[in-house]
Amino acid sequence: MARNLLLFVGTLNRETPYFQGARGNGLRVLSLDEATLEARDLAGWPHVENPTFLSVTPNGARIYANSEVAEWREGLVTALAFDRAAGRLEYLNCQPTLGSIAAHNVLSRDGRRLFVVNYTVGEGGPDQSLAMFDLLPDGRLSPATASAAHRGRGPDPQRQERAHAHSLAEMPGGLLVVADLGCDRLVSYRATGNGLQRIAETATAPGAGPRHMATFGHLVFTVNELDSTVTAHRLDPGTGALAPIDVQPTVPEQARSGNHCSDIAVTGDGRFLYAGNRGHDSVAVFAVEGTGHLRPCGTVPSGGRTPRNLALTPSGRHLLVANQNSDRISILARDAGTGALTDTGQGIAIGTPMCLKFAA
Repeated sequence: MARNLLLFVGTLNRETPYFQGARGNGLRVLSLDEATLEARDLAGWPHVENPTFLSVTPNGARIYANSEVAEWREGLVTALAFDRAAGRLEYLNCQPTLGSIAAHNVLSRDGRRLFVVNYTVGEGGPDQSLAMFDLLPDGRLSPATASAAHRGRGPDPQRQERAHAHSLAEMPGGLLVVADLGCDRLVSYRATGNGLQRIAETATAPGAGPRHMATFGHLVFTVNELDSTVTAHRLDPGTGALAPIDVQPTVPEQARSGNHCSDIAVTGDGRFLYAGNRGHDSVAVFAVEGTGHLRPCGTVPSGGRTPRNLALTPSGRHLLVANQNSDRISILARDAGTGALTDTGQGIAIGTPMCLKFAA
């Protein structure tokens, strides 16, 4: 039976040098009817600046929003409460992220911690790539309890002049994997009572630029921004090492030079994978074999320009695409048997959408 879904959307509301405009209004909460695909506004919070990534508790009652402002030497992460009955967002608190350009965050599976990844640019400030926060009983964030810095560089002098951590995934057993675009590494950590213990590093192809990850069991799928590929690895839960399984392009060869991959999503049954292509403005579709190998199934238009973020509905019936430079969230229907995507023709008009999160 279809039901109304809670959809949390982070939008740009402050100009910053590397984005093409800021036409949004901070954080917005929408209700989406998955039967009619109609959306309506429930609440908004314009006071959080450039919430380019969000994490949401399963019940939708708490939201943790990164603020990405290039000029700040430290990013911020803001904790908010959402009261669905009242249709109201409430500010709880915020904390500095100990590094510039807060790019990604993840709530721990046990609901006790928030991990934040900083892209980091230039010199000065705390310059930490990863920070860990405790969640207090009322949902507020503690000051950072631990952090770690990455060092290194890759072969691309414009984008890989230094380490640039871009995202994080929590694996079964509590291991963490951080994708570092700047130094072509997947870095594994164990969070302990004493902090963050780095336990393994896995190299990707030189110049790949690992950006975002999706996981299923002990499989880690990474979309690589700079060389327009998706890779599959298998995690060794004892050592934290990642063994390569497969690599596949996300666009045709002739399109790779003008393309930059963005986001990645895996279905709840682990059978299909989707990757966003900015430049080609498409979504690549892959079937996932039982071994973790990837079978390319083509690309479909993203329904707009610059598809930055992807979100599967909890039912898996639809994939939503945040088209940053078209001010539009496209709604693609998904065939559960084949993984194929079809544009429904319906979408949500919203200024510079950057991140989409459903409450589970």
